[in-house]
Amino acid sequence: MPDQAATIPHPACISGTPHVSGTATGTLLASPIEISFWGGVDHVTGQVIDRSHPLRGQQLKGKILAIPGGRGSCSGSATILELIMNGNGPQALVFERTNEILAVGVFVAEELFGRSIPVVIVGREGFETILSWSGRKVYVSNHRISVDLLDEKMDDSKVAIALNPGPELEDIDKTLLSGTNKAHALAMRIIIRTATITSAPSLLSISQAHVDGAHFGPASLLFGKRLLELGGTFSVPTTVNALTIDQQRWRSLGVDTAFGTESDDLANTFLAMGARPSFTCAPYQLPSAPKAGEQVAFGESNAVSFANSVLGAKTAKYPNMLEALIALTGRAPRGGMHVDENRKPDICITVPALGKFGDEAQLDDAFWPLLGHVVGERAGARIPLICGLEDIQPLPSRDALKAFSASFATCAGAPMFHMRGITPEAPLYSTSSTSTLPSAALSWTDLADTWRTFNPPSPSALKIDLISLGSPHFSLREMARLYSLIAIQNRPKHPHTAVIVTTSRSQHALATQAGYIDLLETFGVQVLTDTCWCFVREPVIKEGFKRILTDSGKYAFYGQGLTGRETKFGGLEACVEVACTGEWSGEMPGWLKSGLGSEEGSERH
Repeated sequence: MPDQAATIPHPACISGTPHVSGTATGTLLASPIEISFWGGVDHVTGQVIDRSHPLRGQQLKGKILAIPGGRGSCSGSATILELIMNGNGPQALVFERTNEILAVGVFVAEELFGRSIPVVIVGREGFETILSWSGRKVYVSNHRISVDLLDEKMDDSKVAIALNPGPELEDIDKTLLSGTNKAHALAMRIIIRTATITSAPSLLSISQAHVDGAHFGPASLLFGKRLLELGGTFSVPTTVNALTIDQQRWRSLGVDTAFGTESDDLANTFLAMGARPSFTCAPYQLPSAPKAGEQVAFGESNAVSFANSVLGAKTAKYPNMLEALIALTGRAPRGGMHVDENRKPDICITVPALGKFGDEAQLDDAFWPLLGHVVGERAGARIPLICGLEDIQPLPSRDALKAFSASFATCAGAPMFHMRGITPEAPLYSTSSTSTLPSAALSWTDLADTWRTFNPPSPSALKIDLISLGSPHFSLREMARLYSLIAIQNRPKHPHTAVIVTTSRSQHALATQAGYIDLLETFGVQVLTDTCWCFVREPVIKEGFKRILTDSGKYAFYGQGLTGRETKFGGLEACVEVACTGEWSGEMPGWLKSGLGSEEGSERH
């Protein structure tokens, strides 16, 4: 039988731009769909765990992974760092377009630990060729990728994307780069490498940062400790994202001592560098939330989306660890959402005609995460201008926009959105100025399909073991609403259904002062601070628990892959009802059934 590779025209080789140089060989694992490494890939084993991805169940170890770019969580950089360090990651990464989240993880591995894998950008045409090689043995050598032995005489002038010379440095940058503070110099090297691959012409100063203090494994702890040992101190006001533990309660919760101690150490390392003990994935709930036009450096995908879109602040979707390096120096690449030109919408997306369903009292809180999920999937890497919500009354609350932002950021690659009539920068883009943009119209069927994805039809009601609330962190207003719904029910919690809420220390203190926490705990709600559902595992989630119900579109998407438990989705009122009955029917809310019915009726006529 002839060699399969011999059937491919020679040379079966393409050229791209190496964001990290090196050589590698392995079987090509390719997909036209992006993966959020955090939540989509197990950071210990290297297995794809995203339940909706076509590569689910595949192992990355020993493979050359080719995907178009990035989406979802900023913490993918920490995931790839852990995989490089534990030996369960891919041999090389190949992208259609720049993916700074994963590139930064490789930069950190190389700069701090001397470990690396090649990262190559091949452009659209090159990526289409790469997809056709899926399953074959491929060879990577710096900018070249081949399914045959590399032809050393290949014309190196044909590079898919021109190399950027790097940003122009100001005196402050040169001083940091060559100064005596080793942590700041190391940080500048990685910042400059990131600016180079994103074609940022220079750097700019930021006023505050939000860094991720979550402990993903040994490498993330070593990252923090190394910076502190090298003299790292944050040069701008810095808040810390949710942790992998409730720092104040982890021992009483039965968390493994080694894991809890390491997580505690990493959190304290960031505090030692000058960060505030905020420990929240919703920094926009803090008094320090940035103002419109303020240049900041935020990690955490929902926080980035909310800050850019709802607050009108300016931040790139910073990879985990890069925001910490920027916080050390106060300098960030001048590109992405920091630049007004890059904040323009790329696509107009129209929501279904709301009609009589436009009253938020009828559109329960399940509407916003469902809509965020559908818009995020449709927008992809494009910034959407969302139309059709202009007349909704009352306007969506900050909690509604928080739920939308989190769900949108989970599915989209874009770091922001505009909502006509709602978000602050939407008025900049009139109907006439956006008339030539690509457009898409969403339907009630799109929302119903997403509901069915989260809640597949079942012949009978399902037993719910755990209700998950607070992804992102619950606000004081949400605590008040939960308090009110429990009081209205005036029924005890079902003995076999646990209810856990995650929130920040600041919102917990306010809810305690208001008397909400006492009632919630009397009902049987467990309230955790510092951590959030992205990190909650056993033993907090009991070993025998099989099914989780959540009001979060973000957790509905990630939860099953992260915990191995079946995850369902419903609004907060439905969650409280299930807390009392212990069972979930999965029935669509009335507004969605009505919308779907009106759509089907119009099609019949």
